Amino acid sequence: MSFSKEIAKRAMKVDPALIGHYIEGGFMDLSIKPVDEQFKLIGPAFTIQFAGRNPAMLSYAMRRAPKGSVLVIDRMGDTTFACIGEGMARIAKSLNLAGIVISGPSTDTMGIKNLGLPVFSTGSSPVTTARAKGEINGNYEVPVSCGGIVVSPGDIIFGDIDGVIVSPPNQFEELLVHAEASTAKEKEFFAEIESLNIRENSLRDETEVESFLKEK
Repeated sequence: MSFSKEIAKRAMKVDPALIGHYIEGGFMDLSIKPVDEQFKLIGPAFTIQFAGRNPAMLSYAMRRAPKGSVLVIDRMGDTTFACIGEGMARIAKSLNLAGIVISGPSTDTMGIKNLGLPVFSTGSSPVTTARAKGEINGNYEVPVSCGGIVVSPGDIIFGDIDGVIVSPPNQFEELLVHAEASTAKEKEFFAEIESLNIRENSLRDETEVESFLKEK
């Protein structure tokens, strides 16, 4: 099943960390965090890459991003100059994009928080990109590197305060089903914790641990 509004709606009811139970890879470096801890995003990746301070490629490409997509911006190693601030975030929101993920810093932190468009970055910076600085470079809708992982156009980006999951579109619903099941089990587990005396009753079988300790 391809990505749809229904799948997006279902995903927003679970945590990315519950998908994390079932994967060994497919997640961004933990340095990439939401500008606001309440931010959560889901959508297909629209990829952009450019280096240096000239953001012309970013401005050009983002106008061509489909509604509901997540901009995934590969800054090609730049960790200093912020390419997304409140102004660019407002443009993205006006284009009905689902959010932005950057392998580099953002700026205008309070403005982005107040705007409410989910922006994920490696931190904040007071220095920014500018049209008058450097040559036009880069590309869009190509595989990029973001958060230490290759992101291809159309990959599903799912993130919150705990981090960002990246999944091929044809695998995401299966992972989502697992996460939905885990969400239900988690509620039962929390209720069990509340009802039991954990000092007196183990929540899990401890036989294997006890056997391991005896063998030491």
